[in-house]
Amino acid sequence: MSVALPPARRTSTLRGRLLALLVAAGVVLGLVLTATGLVFAHLVDVQRTVTVEYFDAITRATTAFVQLVDAETAVRGYALTGDPVTLEPYERARASDVDFATVAEEVAATAEDDELVRLSQDAAQAAQRWHDEFAAPMIAQIEADGHESVQPAQIEEGKELFDETRAAAEAYLDRLQTIRAHGVDELDRWTRIASSIVAVLVLAAIAVGILLWVALKRWVVEPVDALAADARAVSSGDLEHAVEATGPGEIATLAADVESMRVALVAQVQAHEASRAEIAAAHEQLTEQAEELRRSNRDLEQFAYVASHDLQEPLRKVASFTQLLQKRYGGQLDERADQYIDFAVDGAKRMQRLIQDLLGFSRVGRVGGEVTDVDLGSALRGAIDNLEEAIAEAGAEVTRDELPVVRGEAALLVQLFQNLVGNAVKFRHPDRAPRVHLSAQRVDDAWQLECRDNGIGIDAQYADRVFVIFQRLHAKDVYEGTGIGLALCKKIVEFHGGRIWIESHDGEGTSIRWTLPDRA
Repeated sequence: MSVALPPARRTSTLRGRLLALLVAAGVVLGLVLTATGLVFAHLVDVQRTVTVEYFDAITRATTAFVQLVDAETAVRGYALTGDPVTLEPYERARASDVDFATVAEEVAATAEDDELVRLSQDAAQAAQRWHDEFAAPMIAQIEADGHESVQPAQIEEGKELFDETRAAAEAYLDRLQTIRAHGVDELDRWTRIASSIVAVLVLAAIAVGILLWVALKRWVVEPVDALAADARAVSSGDLEHAVEATGPGEIATLAADVESMRVALVAQVQAHEASRAEIAAAHEQLTEQAEELRRSNRDLEQFAYVASHDLQEPLRKVASFTQLLQKRYGGQLDERADQYIDFAVDGAKRMQRLIQDLLGFSRVGRVGGEVTDVDLGSALRGAIDNLEEAIAEAGAEVTRDELPVVRGEAALLVQLFQNLVGNAVKFRHPDRAPRVHLSAQRVDDAWQLECRDNGIGIDAQYADRVFVIFQRLHAKDVYEGTGIGLALCKKIVEFHGGRIWIESHDGEGTSIRWTLPDRA
């Protein structure tokens, strides 16, 4: 600021002027707001009277009148036809809690207009007289003697009674409409008054606002602008820029607080920079380790593929010549030589199966097909077709529930079902026919599937071991195979983003469960 004042005087002047200005503005606005509140309170009261009390009264009176007309029409129809069905409007009107007697009681309790009270009572008495002198006797006569007993003079008498009732009801409704029209006029007048006082309130608020803005600009805004400039310099990155404590006492105190915050921020930034450097070093090390792991995995997959692929040709020759040796010299040598040849042939065949399985295992996720929407029901049917001979030989029964559609590679999912169903058929119990059931249920945002059989089962202690490649729980002369089936299932499931496990359950057989993400 251009004029420097003693701190004590400057502080006192700022607070005193602001206090005096706010008190004056508060008094002016308070008076205007009080007048506005009184006007709007009366306006709301008049509005409630017009839109609620009068509206409800007209609605109930109109409803009672309509029901009375329907009742009169129903009684005349009953007199002409004798059909009890025609009396339904009359019975509904008698059962309704809205009639002129109820309306008259409500008007007598709340209305201040004596004429309106009298007209409502006249309408209620006329309606009751029509009922007592015509409707009720006529219904009783027809029920006793039939509608043929009704004379035209009786109908005419009832019409005259109802005309009197109609006239009384219409007089009450006309009076009610007149009173409501007066209320609408009063509402319009107070609405105009409220609009005027709102305009006064707006003008007063504008005037007070202008005065406050001029005072605040001179006493507060300009000193704060200087403080803001220092703060912007600091926030833009110049943490070495000192914040000067200038202006009135309160703003000077604020500037000192901002300066203290700047000093603390400098210390925190320095600590943060040191911490960020440590995190960056750790992240770089983690990135290097992740890249090394990916490279190692690629090398292992490539090794498995190349090893299994390159071993095919020499092993095929060994197997072929060993089989030729068996065919040509089988039975010509001694028994031990034949046994050795059999061992060599069997070993070559098993080695071929191992290499084929290893090659298939290494290809999962590497040599992929197209990812599409796969109907697991169709995939299961394909697997069953591939296992048709083994299923028929074992006398197995394969059943399923409704299976979902998921995103994946159709060939791999067929192979998954083929391995699971094939294992269930292979490891069947010798005392019962194989039964295999596949089911699915929705769990959160994935499908959980289950393959349950009644075979020999898997001991709980081997639940994890069976998913390791080349792990066998039985001798090869008892159950043939390479021990890669469930490991391949695990790799296929994990390739599709799921997991697979052995589920413990009460009863016979094995329950293998796995999850697959929902295609949505």
